[in-house]
Amino acid sequence: MRVLFSSTAGQGHLQPLIPLIRAFESQGHEVLTVAPLSLAETLNAEAINFRLSEEPPRPESDRLWALFPTLARPEASQLVEREWFARLCLNAMLPTVQNAVDEWSPDLIIRETCAYAAAVVADRLSLRHAQVGISTATAQASVLLELVTPELEELSIGLTRRIFESPYLTKFPVSLDPSPYPTTIRYRDIEKRDPHPLGNWWPGNDSPLVYLTFGTMATRTENGQELLRGVLASIQVLDIRILVTTGSKTGPEHLDVAQNVHVESWVAQEDAFAEASIVICHGGSGTTMGALAAGVPLILLPLFADQPTNAALVQKAGAGIVVGDGGESADSNSKNVEKQMALVGGAIDQILTNPKFRDAANSLAHEIRGADSLTSLVNRIVATV
Repeated sequence: MRVLFSSTAGQGHLQPLIPLIRAFESQGHEVLTVAPLSLAETLNAEAINFRLSEEPPRPESDRLWALFPTLARPEASQLVEREWFARLCLNAMLPTVQNAVDEWSPDLIIRETCAYAAAVVADRLSLRHAQVGISTATAQASVLLELVTPELEELSIGLTRRIFESPYLTKFPVSLDPSPYPTTIRYRDIEKRDPHPLGNWWPGNDSPLVYLTFGTMATRTENGQELLRGVLASIQVLDIRILVTTGSKTGPEHLDVAQNVHVESWVAQEDAFAEASIVICHGGSGTTMGALAAGVPLILLPLFADQPTNAALVQKAGAGIVVGDGGESADSNSKNVEKQMALVGGAIDQILTNPKFRDAANSLAHEIRGADSLTSLVNRIVATV
């Protein structure tokens, strides 16, 4: 079988697809991935067979991302979901996806939920397709059925409903995220490899490890970078070890660090989670689900998009503590967290001294491990094509 995968830009969009790509390859299926130019380095490093699409026009991209941090959450969501993903990214990727399908003739298309160009092409040609969730099912369904419907229905009447009815694949456990999609398949990818030990970055120090990361999107913004620096400054005085990943925009050289801190641009998450006692992040789905799958409690500082929803779900499940509700603009949310910075150190103390947080995270990890394996998922999908 030939399977075409598609992702928009951003590690948080591509990374959920990589275990699925590997699973199909390991069972002898041919795989091709279409993604924007900005993901070329990752695709090459992962030795994935790919074709690169254009990025959205730079002037429109710059305008959108300059405006985004200033908007209240509803307006920001509409700007990103409708203007960025359902218009600019769709139009930029559509020619390459169409050419790949015409020339390569896949039997199946699997896309992350924001890669609408792949859904458009699959629908036009009546190709079977599935969507991989990068956030909660409830949030993704709301985006599809409310925010991006005008753009999609302009292309084809009924397209929104047909996308909604395609299989929805998710790593979120049902207790955390009941799904409105009519066909929801839950899976796990935690068996992809054993973690590698972290470097000998804290010689002679065996204090609890706190992993601090704001992913790749937040650190694109000045406020995100400033927040990372602020959190680090407030917690590096504690008796802990700290691993910080900064993303591509904020180099390690831009941070003032104490001896108990080690900074990298990027570290494989499963390696960090295997040794961490706590993860501090903004609530992005990739980091949040990865930590929970490893049974690691979180401290969440939500800034935008799905992060406030994810943070609230984790706190409700008892597997973490939220600082700031993330209900305003990205700029305002960042400033609100800065005002509550002292709470982060207190949250670290709570989690390290109260086992209920680790117990709740381990309970979710157990549920996640009970979902379909990647092998079972591939067999199930292949059987329906």
